[in-house]
Amino acid sequence: MAKAISDYRVVIDDLKCKNYKPVYFLMGDEPFYIDVIRDYIEKNVLSDAEKSFNQDVVYGSDTTTRDVINLAKGFPMGASCRVVIVKEAQNLRDLDVLSAYLKNPQKSTLLVFAYMKKADGRKKYVSEIEKSGGVLFESKPIYENQIPTFINNYFKSRKRNIDAKAVQLMADNIGGDLHKLVNESGKLLISIPSSVSTITADMVSEYVGISKQYNVYEFKDALVKRDVMKANTIAKYFAQNPKQNPIMPILSLLFNTFANLMVYYYLSDKSDISVSAALGISPYAVRDYSVAAKNYNGWQTMRIISEIRKCDAAAKGVDNSSASQGDLLCELVYHILHDKR
Repeated sequence: MAKAISDYRVVIDDLKCKNYKPVYFLMGDEPFYIDVIRDYIEKNVLSDAEKSFNQDVVYGSDTTTRDVINLAKGFPMGASCRVVIVKEAQNLRDLDVLSAYLKNPQKSTLLVFAYMKKADGRKKYVSEIEKSGGVLFESKPIYENQIPTFINNYFKSRKRNIDAKAVQLMADNIGGDLHKLVNESGKLLISIPSSVSTITADMVSEYVGISKQYNVYEFKDALVKRDVMKANTIAKYFAQNPKQNPIMPILSLLFNTFANLMVYYYLSDKSDISVSAALGISPYAVRDYSVAAKNYNGWQTMRIISEIRKCDAAAKGVDNSSASQGDLLCELVYHILHDKR
């Protein structure tokens, strides 16, 4: 596959400088950055007056690539360029014919494909995008350890402060769904007056709708501290409210926590800065591992990781015909808390 740009800011900065390209093929498994670039082009390249005659927005399921190319070959009317945007471009069935257009693309048109999955790099049109002077952009999901940085950067860009515990609460409970993170962050920005210097975890609980007592952050904290009563209480709450608390994100969080704990044991330098760098976590979260290391030894941690894997398989139906996800979670909590080896 041709080398794709993976930093959306490179594309946005070029667009802000009006350094327009004839083709923008935006692909990948993370829709957020594709939407950011597509929205910027849709809203900013042409003025409102110019859009009437020079901007077309179509959907891949409702059109063909040939029709899209015909739109792209049109000349601008009363504007310096045309914009043709194809949303859900992964639904186009005849994209292979794009190759012919890429040999001589219309220079006065910005042809934008929002392709919401990774394209097949073996396809001829993918390799020819760069040759045509176009942009091939791949939007990749962020890693779990990058979520707190994403949240921090979002609030910084809005000139607001958010404390570390609030960031971790959002990261643990919302996860890597960037659209949802931005939407919930927007709620906070609207709801909390700008005169408030720092957004706290209590504010996140109140305005984002995360229970102060029964959330995955508190659940993980209870297990790290080996707080039997609290961990079991939250697990039973999750079991009684499975739609609001699906098991798979919980298992993912627990697996990463105990896998990181295994790495923590082998670090020669356990200072906050060193652990933060080695595990790719915020300095605030380092405390969890120093506490967990006192409550679980290496053998117990290996056993817990194995139990989490078994629970994950059972939750997906492997060797499990009757146990609910809530039952599986409560059983897992028992194994985590009561393994004394």
